Amino acid sequence: MDRLNSERRHFMAGAASLAFLLAGDAGWAKAPTGGAAVRWPDVAPPRSPRLSHVIEQLGRKRDDAYSWMKFIPENGERTRTNLPEAVATMLTAENAYAGAILQPTEPLQAELLAAMLARTSGEMAAPALEKDGWSYASAIPPGATHAVYSRQKDGGKPEQLLDEAARAKEQPYYRSTGHQPSPDHRWFAWAEDVIGNDRHRICIRDNDSGAVRTLVDKDAYGYGGLVFAPSSNWLFWIWRDARNRPTRLYRTSVDGKATELVYEEADPAIFMAIKRTAADGFVALTLSGPETAEVRLVAAGDETAQPKIVWPRKNGVRYEIDEWDGALVAMTDAEDAFDMKLLRVDPKSFATLGTLVPHRAGAPILSIQPFATALVRLERVEGLHRLVILRPDGGETQVAFDDPAYTIELPPEQSYAAASVIIVHQSPKSPRRWIAVDLASGAQTVIQQQKVANFDPDNYEVERLFAPAPDGEMVPITLLSRRGTAKDGSAPLLQYGYGAYGVNSDPEFSVPALTLVDRGWRYAIAHVRGGSEKGRRWFLGGRKFTKRNSFTDFVACAEHLCGEGYSAKGRVVAHGLSAGGLLVGASMNIAPTLWGGVIAKVPFVDMLNTMSDGAHPLVPLFRPDWGDPLADPKAYDYIASISPYENVHAAPYPPLLCTAGLKDDRVSYWEPAKLVAEVRQRSTSGNPAMLRTDMDSGHQGSGDLKSEYAEMSLFWAFAERCVG
Repeated sequence: MDRLNSERRHFMAGAASLAFLLAGDAGWAKAPTGGAAVRWPDVAPPRSPRLSHVIEQLGRKRDDAYSWMKFIPENGERTRTNLPEAVATMLTAENAYAGAILQPTEPLQAELLAAMLARTSGEMAAPALEKDGWSYASAIPPGATHAVYSRQKDGGKPEQLLDEAARAKEQPYYRSTGHQPSPDHRWFAWAEDVIGNDRHRICIRDNDSGAVRTLVDKDAYGYGGLVFAPSSNWLFWIWRDARNRPTRLYRTSVDGKATELVYEEADPAIFMAIKRTAADGFVALTLSGPETAEVRLVAAGDETAQPKIVWPRKNGVRYEIDEWDGALVAMTDAEDAFDMKLLRVDPKSFATLGTLVPHRAGAPILSIQPFATALVRLERVEGLHRLVILRPDGGETQVAFDDPAYTIELPPEQSYAAASVIIVHQSPKSPRRWIAVDLASGAQTVIQQQKVANFDPDNYEVERLFAPAPDGEMVPITLLSRRGTAKDGSAPLLQYGYGAYGVNSDPEFSVPALTLVDRGWRYAIAHVRGGSEKGRRWFLGGRKFTKRNSFTDFVACAEHLCGEGYSAKGRVVAHGLSAGGLLVGASMNIAPTLWGGVIAKVPFVDMLNTMSDGAHPLVPLFRPDWGDPLADPKAYDYIASISPYENVHAAPYPPLLCTAGLKDDRVSYWEPAKLVAEVRQRSTSGNPAMLRTDMDSGHQGSGDLKSEYAEMSLFWAFAERCVG
């Protein structure tokens, strides 16, 4: 091992020889075969050296020949300037190669981007939410790609609160989140990331003077990580540690003069979120893992007190807390209520007072929104959303839609005193509609609709199909087509999937998907196991030692669509991001000739090595989802059998496009880099395998519409090149 380490150090120092190796040479690059020679420029790919690096673990050995690609700085974040020369040269060469291969698609990328932006110019981001006579709204102005947040009092003159474009000016990266007014409307706060690493600063606007200050200058967690106290005197916010884990809750006075530690979590497998309960009775800190939860409450009127535990965490029991009708409401899976039930809880003793909604297997409760006169819940029945309005007398009103596939959202921050609940309805061919549903009668009123130019919904059709999986399960598919598209196998198909953590791939309206379908494509969402589209058991059927079901479901969906004439083998392009990148990477290994191309955005594909890294910020949290290869031989063997990087083999692989963000600490750049290098090493097709790394971003791109659509235009242009 000493000799091996010496050789590795010598290699990493040899930048000149490395540059030669990475430059690519025509003699090494495999000759293109078949259509690859026609579709792709004759450019030799970079050659990433293979350096033996034997890892011994639980009595097992593996040789990770590309482990040298991994770089974690001792202090701070990865940047362009602190990369080891070997890694910097590799990423530069990969970006140059991807640019050369994709150069012929640039006119099409520009055409697609223009078409997407033309459809969304002047789109309202959301309608105004009414609170105490104030209306809060956000909009994307005509010709802009960033939102402007504003408010107005009783229909008076609008007052601008935040112009994202102005805040983003001269920043290489900008994304904001957590926008909210204080309960007394004196303050408006938001979190913003100007680095690209999901570490936010928190800004606050004094609405009396218009002055904007930075209340927290760094290391805040923005997603569900900040909330005003009921008194409006404090802002509670969550801090991220050096490993980017949310581990502390702080309380900062709105004048910025006092900051106090409220709670610190020692368990790295616990995630944190903070909110104010619906009637402003409490600040609720939710501490949760995949199989446990604990809620701690800070009462209004006693906001400097230590949080009180509702129910101590217990493995196998998850719960969330809100308040309604003079009591607390717990949504929990206790006592085998795996699809959730609602309990009424005493706000002082935290004793259970009764059951509001019993558990119903196969009809999972997804979320609740309490109001003074009703408790609204969002649930899923037969895979589709349904809204239920529960009144204090026990009466219920159900709200559903007859679309083949659709989704309903419950926007947050709705006024507890409101007489109507605002919902958002959409489907792949129906733009977002904000609908006010009267809490007493159930009557619906459309209050706003997403503006989409050059669009007629009658030109499209949505189908809900079911593909038989190898074990007999029926996997739902949502399919969007241009009306009248032939079912003779001639249409190309883009199939998207995720299938992890119980996160659903809901059938939402998408301008990029619409733009692709307008070019003769079909767009499919494969609702594979690992998501919760059919309840928690659907999630558990694609988790840990059943994870392979997600991949075989995805393959089965594509095969079913081809068998029914919606497309044909070799004309289907797979698309997934993050854990969806694991899905498409593994599916590519299982059936390499099924796919015309594969798009893997920030893909989780080096599964065995990542889950063996106890210092990774997410590994302790997600061991229940993937297994622990550091301690469990069964988990090691199973992960080794499905990890995309570990299972690349000699086969005619399709064209592969992977993306990465240099500052991403969730799925680091070396995961797709290693997969791309291994596919190049073993593929027999001559098709290109590309890595495109954004040197300024993390797991997400910059938060403006143009950046988002530019990336989708790149993906769609690549897909057309794959099957054209």
